[in-house]
Amino acid sequence: MKRSHVILLVFIAIAIGVLVSFMGNLSTYETIASAKQKEGKVVTIIAKLDNSTPIEYDPIKNPNYLSFHITDTLGNKVKVVYNYGKPYDMEKAERIVLKGKMQNDIFEITQKDGILIKCPSKYKDDPEAAKKNLSQNQ
Repeated sequence: MKRSHVILLVFIAIAIGVLVSFMGNLSTYETIASAKQKEGKVVTIIAKLDNSTPIEYDPIKNPNYLSFHITDTLGNKVKVVYNYGKPYDMEKAERIVLKGKMQNDIFEITQKDGILIKCPSKYKDDPEAAKKNLSQNQ
């Protein structure tokens, strides 16, 4: 076998290994119902904050405990527990991306960066302000 063929085969093997390692990191978004079926496994959910139930957060009692309820696009609801500080402007969120696992009908966020707040754009209701800001930045 020629030396160039061996180098090409090694390069192809490395490329396949890199691709396989990236495939393991890809995540899909789940609904609350499918997350309940995968109890104990880490999943990612996109949902809205359920404003019909209060947010439980008392920084004096325990600054590292936050619980609230979310609703997914199918209308399913679940309680969420986050054992870190409360994210800023959480009540204003349009959507919330949560990464965690279901445990006994409670969605537990397992890492500090497991919650991402998608806030509304400050230019959403004022297209003129958005145009003005765009023209100033050019």
